[in-house]
Amino acid sequence: MWFTGLLNISWIGCITYTLILTHITMVSVSIYLHRTEAHRSLTLHPIISHFFRFWLYLTTGMKTIEWVAIHRKHHAKSDTKEDPHSPQIYGIKTLLLEGADLYRSAKREPGLLEKYGKNTPNDWMEKNIYQVKFLDGKLGIFLMLFLNIVLLGFFRGIMIWSIQMMWTPFFAAGIINGIGHWWGYRNFECADTSTNIFPLGILIAGEELHNNHHAYGKSAKFSNKWWEFDIGWMYIIFMKFLGLAKIKRLYPIEIISKEKKEVDFETLKAILTNRIQVISRYKKQVIKPLFYNHNYINLTLKDYNLICRHEILTSNKEKEYIKSVLSIYKELETLIFFREKLKKLWSKTTVSHKELLDDLKEWIKKAEESGLKSLQEFAFFVKSYTIHNPLF
Repeated sequence: MWFTGLLNISWIGCITYTLILTHITMVSVSIYLHRTEAHRSLTLHPIISHFFRFWLYLTTGMKTIEWVAIHRKHHAKSDTKEDPHSPQIYGIKTLLLEGADLYRSAKREPGLLEKYGKNTPNDWMEKNIYQVKFLDGKLGIFLMLFLNIVLLGFFRGIMIWSIQMMWTPFFAAGIINGIGHWWGYRNFECADTSTNIFPLGILIAGEELHNNHHAYGKSAKFSNKWWEFDIGWMYIIFMKFLGLAKIKRLYPIEIISKEKKEVDFETLKAILTNRIQVISRYKKQVIKPLFYNHNYINLTLKDYNLICRHEILTSNKEKEYIKSVLSIYKELETLIFFREKLKKLWSKTTVSHKELLDDLKEWIKKAEESGLKSLQEFAFFVKSYTIHNPLF
């Protein structure tokens, strides 16, 4: 009893127990703290919401308002000196090994909770249970320790509890905040260094798809390509089926209507709303084919990625290098010129919709007259472009 606890399970059972409990914790962070509270992309039934809150109280000791405030500031200040946890600022080693320290430091910042922590739970449970100062607010995690010892025995209970306490700081603070802004692949050229760590979002409840999330921060679904999988989204769909969740926001679905030949306000709205996907398509459909041309054999994949990178992430030295490349390859220079003209459409915040529509029509007209096949095809694509916002 003292060694095996009430469950009296084998070491394999203990490993399974640990994986299940830590997975529930990651799901709680992703679905409750991240998608529901920080971004308001869905609402949860009070039973589910309270379960997630209580589970996080037991396994992490984190307060909802603190986590939400830090995360919202991360999106507002990504990869700048004001970002609470950017590997570009603090270094990847610091994020992996000291991510929890950065979190503790960030939550003490004056005015953080007031500015970024609005509309988080402030009910009786929050005031009288989750934010009680007793044991420095860590009563929940010591209760988890006690439960582990009772269920698994003294030594195994302490060992598994230690793993639980390290799991979230390492994976959430280290892997997502660190690796997710350091290494991986990018579907979208956001104005930050976010990456998708792995296309199968299972171990960290879908948070592996970090670049997708930064591109569509309000979307409850993180997977974007057909070959990506977000297990958190699978759980959300299951809860929706049971009436325990209501999805409020998703990224728009592109629709290419070949019957649509004229550019109208619907086209303009689709281009402005889904701008990041449009630019992603321009990169792949217009710029990328040029790099397979034998006349561009001296250009490398590194050159391609550099030319397509968001300008905020490009150093002055890299910008000078891009200029030198474009001065040699005039066709490529034309394509980049048209890309920048297209991007200027959504930076014009003081003009009327009619003026924007006229600008878009002019862009399409000149693209069709350019004589460049990929650009002409993209102009046709824009004319037939619209989007659908899924309703749940």
